[in-house]
Amino acid sequence: MDTPEARRGRPPSFDRAAALAAATRLFWQNGYEATSINDLTREMNIRPGSLYAAFGDKRALFNEVVEAYGRSPAGTFVWAAMAREATAFDAFHRILLDAAAMYTDPETPAGNLLCSAAAADTDVATYMRDLRNASVGTFEERLTTARHDGELPATADPGKLAAYFTAVMHGMSQRARDGATVAELTDTAELAMAAWPASPPAPAD
Repeated sequence: MDTPEARRGRPPSFDRAAALAAATRLFWQNGYEATSINDLTREMNIRPGSLYAAFGDKRALFNEVVEAYGRSPAGTFVWAAMAREATAFDAFHRILLDAAAMYTDPETPAGNLLCSAAAADTDVATYMRDLRNASVGTFEERLTTARHDGELPATADPGKLAAYFTAVMHGMSQRARDGATVAELTDTAELAMAAWPASPPAPAD
């Protein structure tokens, strides 16, 4: 039989998924550094002891937030476009159009969590930088395949193109945080695709 003492020593039950979603929103809006334990416990509706018991410290909670974000639609739309679209051009076009919509979605904080949650902490900053740079490698691999398959001219540089499209996406994320609309970011996406390398014209007979 539960005693009052046993009940007092037991952490209150809570919805772990809802608490993680609240933490995600805070880190996404404010960044890692500016989000305090007090902010987290208030928005997650739990006590500090329950936060530490369920998630570990602030860094461990942030890691879990980033991992959960990576499995969410906001974190998977790039890979979904690459898997769905038949050509590299269509894949990158879709990625940028989806980014314009995702980064301005009123249901979530503006921009991309990986670009928004900047940190002064060296360890966290390195962790976030490595995650962002991973997309450059993924883009370069897809663009290298496209060049091999003849979708890009032989003179195209997959590494430079990958860096370019990554920079466009990061810029779109910041523009969204600065108040850009989906229409404005869509215009940016279309202009970016105009830089796609064209195959040289066939020689005249």
